[in-house]
Amino acid sequence: MVDVPATDNEVGTETSTQRREFRSKLMEGEIFWRDHYTWLKDQGYLLRPRYHPEWDPQWKDEPRTVQLGKEDAIFLMSGHLIDATRSANAQIVMLKQISILDHPKEVELTQYFSREPFASHPRNHCVQLIDVLRVPSQPDIVILVLPLLRPYEDPWFETVGEAVEFFRQIFEGLQFIHQCHIAHRDCMHKNIMLDPSQMFPDLYHPMRLERNRSLTGRAKFSSRTSRPVKYYFIDFGISSMYSADDPHPREIPIFSGDKSPPEYRTPTEPCDSYAVDIYLLGNVIRKDVMTTTKCLGFMEPLVSDMCHKDPAQRPSIDEVIKRFDVIYHSLNWFKLRSRLVPVNESRFGFLPFLRATDHFLRTTVHVLLGKQAIPTPRT
Repeated sequence: MVDVPATDNEVGTETSTQRREFRSKLMEGEIFWRDHYTWLKDQGYLLRPRYHPEWDPQWKDEPRTVQLGKEDAIFLMSGHLIDATRSANAQIVMLKQISILDHPKEVELTQYFSREPFASHPRNHCVQLIDVLRVPSQPDIVILVLPLLRPYEDPWFETVGEAVEFFRQIFEGLQFIHQCHIAHRDCMHKNIMLDPSQMFPDLYHPMRLERNRSLTGRAKFSSRTSRPVKYYFIDFGISSMYSADDPHPREIPIFSGDKSPPEYRTPTEPCDSYAVDIYLLGNVIRKDVMTTTKCLGFMEPLVSDMCHKDPAQRPSIDEVIKRFDVIYHSLNWFKLRSRLVPVNESRFGFLPFLRATDHFLRTTVHVLLGKQAIPTPRT
């Protein structure tokens, strides 16, 4: 038999069919959640219909455009993390599956910051643990029940004052962690989140952050200036607790999500874990915030020192806060109310004019309503 090359139409049909089937089948990382659907329900946590053991999507033969609007067509981007509804109060929560063999300290340290007297401490910016579920017949697997949080930069900061408040909170949060004699060791951008309950009073779909919960439109939100938010550190999987008598604990580095600390170039040599935290946090500000905007030059000297190639030359978190406090009080009202302008935006043109006009009108409303230039949430 001679193989006949497929025509363009046949190739297109096959691709279309594969796309339709893609969402109608569980991903490998989703199987665990389907297999534990009933058990999780008994524990008080209800997963979405996609993970019901008898799930059979009625839309599986529909076009891709139809599938995209179906709630149970949304699959997990990361198999170890899933959203659920807490039966006791209808709260949307996140379930995080962890292996205690790979991350033996994560449960202990997350619980540590979630218990009194730390849980209610106003300077505590560590994610608050809701529950711990021990998976039956799998003693090395634990599920952490965590609040629904959102990436710290989504949506982006509108004003200099909003960015300044972000800096203040993450410095305060890391100081609290270090004062508890713990190094986070992975405080890069993906592990800093915000509590969305103020900005997004109606919330959003946990797996489609830009859409409302019913997927019928975009999620509605307010600015940070209108409704101030609190920021949180998450993921204590590689964190370590040290002796209170050791201000510079040295340990073999564990690579974080940010691979750029100079200490990682000699991975067999012990390094100061607190100094690595300083670098990682400084790099969040330098790489994620300062390189994308034009208006934050006042942070350059401090951030540069935080990211110094010599760990011994980096300031401690207490020194960071002292220097930041001077910066904080030096910024005038006009600077703080200024729009955070993207680095690639030109000074002239119709679009910059529209953005500036919109910002002026928003700022006028905020001033008339008595909104703070540095929007600090109530404690």
